[in-house]
Amino acid sequence: MSDLEAPLRPKRKKVWVDYFVQFRWILVIFVVLPISFTLYFLTYLGDVKSEMKSYQRRLKEHDENVQKVVKRLKERNPSKDGLVCTARKPWIAVGMRNVDYKRARHFEVDLSAFRNILEIDKERMVARVEPLVNMGQISRASVPMNLSLAVVAELDDLTVGGLINGYGIEGSSHIYGLFSDTVVAYEIVLADGRVVRATKDNEFSDLFYAIPWSQGTLGLLVSAEIKLIPIKEYMRLTYKPVVGNLKELAQAYMDSFAPRDGDQDNPEKVPDFVETMIYNSTEGVMMTGRYASKEEAKKKGNVINNVGWWFKPWFYQHAQTALKKGEFVEYIPTREYYHRHTRCLYWEGKLILPFADQWWFRFLLGWMMPPKVSLLKATQGEAIRNYYHEMHVIQDMLVPLYKVGDALEWVHKEMEVYPLWLCPHRLFKLPVKTMVYPEPGFEHQRRQGDTSYAQMYTDVGVYYSPGPVLRGEVFDGADAVRRMEDWLVENRGFQPQYAVSELNEKKFWRMFDADLYEHCRKKYGAVGTFMSVYYKSKKGRKTEKEVQEAEQAHLETAYAEAN
Repeated sequence: MSDLEAPLRPKRKKVWVDYFVQFRWILVIFVVLPISFTLYFLTYLGDVKSEMKSYQRRLKEHDENVQKVVKRLKERNPSKDGLVCTARKPWIAVGMRNVDYKRARHFEVDLSAFRNILEIDKERMVARVEPLVNMGQISRASVPMNLSLAVVAELDDLTVGGLINGYGIEGSSHIYGLFSDTVVAYEIVLADGRVVRATKDNEFSDLFYAIPWSQGTLGLLVSAEIKLIPIKEYMRLTYKPVVGNLKELAQAYMDSFAPRDGDQDNPEKVPDFVETMIYNSTEGVMMTGRYASKEEAKKKGNVINNVGWWFKPWFYQHAQTALKKGEFVEYIPTREYYHRHTRCLYWEGKLILPFADQWWFRFLLGWMMPPKVSLLKATQGEAIRNYYHEMHVIQDMLVPLYKVGDALEWVHKEMEVYPLWLCPHRLFKLPVKTMVYPEPGFEHQRRQGDTSYAQMYTDVGVYYSPGPVLRGEVFDGADAVRRMEDWLVENRGFQPQYAVSELNEKKFWRMFDADLYEHCRKKYGAVGTFMSVYYKSKKGRKTEKEVQEAEQAHLETAYAEAN
């Protein structure tokens, strides 16, 4: 058997859950889609209402809501009320991890009012927004001004708070880093009710660097100031097909945005946007984009593709046509390009509604897509959740760019999931060591894509049912994720915490660095008020007693042993 050949697996006997999942599309079409569309419409009306308010009124409402949060925190009795959690229901989160941690915390703080864009400052090139502002909302407000966040995560429903406290990436991250790297200031309500503004160079600089990846366990984020960049009306997108083995596909991906001469900061050599999709073990399409003016896009002979229309082919399938017709170029309206994967949830829509990519469905019902992830989660019981954990993969592997070929081969051998999504991002060398950090000495190695101040990483997005599951074979999803996590730990990779994790506490703190995080937990009084990030990310139910005991013993936890 070759290194890339998948192991032989016996056939798996079907159970009742298989048939429920097979026909779940009935529930999705007649229940989830109509409710989703209604919620999207009501949310849009709320966004319009918010935009009509004056700056002074929005700021006044924000300050009043912050004071409500402060008052609520001060009402808490630590000996009786348990740990703090937000008031939203567990299924509201967009991530696929089960938020069972809410069962162990019962002092609720309502943040539902924090969903306004407070200001778009054209002089400072900063947008000040509240944590529940989502990507669709802010791109709708900023793009007509020819401005955008430096990193705009693709799915409309992803919120600023989730992308800061968790993980956010886009095709521009090879320039600007992860979403949290584009934040210039945080407004945080600490455990004792203090409201502080943390920046990289003020007295709360340690908190500023500790917030990303902390999952809201250091304080409550109530606003953020985020970097804006100037943009143009269109994205000039080049689709380039590549055929070869996985290592050759990986090298072509690297060459699409990382000059081999090391001139990584040269805008003439480095595109504005990068994305690659690997469709099978021998074929992929590399996409690179550059901003283009309306005048350029509308020149005679240029092709304009409005990918945002409901009846258009799903983006990943459209890109796949390059494998047959060869390299081509087209112009896409910038905002439609930003959200190109929203309608089909990358390619997860194919599993949810097997026929939703057909022309007749797109034309008749495509305007209701996508179903809200939160509603999909709300309509699945314990058995269905467990089924998806075993038979389905939604994971991101963040690996050093030079190891992307190894990562592709590992996924092929162990999971056989296709398509795969590749998106590069810079991991910056910071004044302090944060939870996620580049490899020691990377600046001296200067491999392809690296600079003196940042190491180039890449996200390998693994989203779909594995090949063995599609073939009806036995597949242990939890064990596959454990092996993936072990591979990441050994290869200096990271696993975003939105995903279902099988890590125990010792391995968790081998993957992430605990020093700054634990320092801020103690300094700012988070211990005993907020659950630690490991227990918040941990798979499975957590009881109040379990969490309280873990908080009491936090000085003896496994992260110390790992260090």
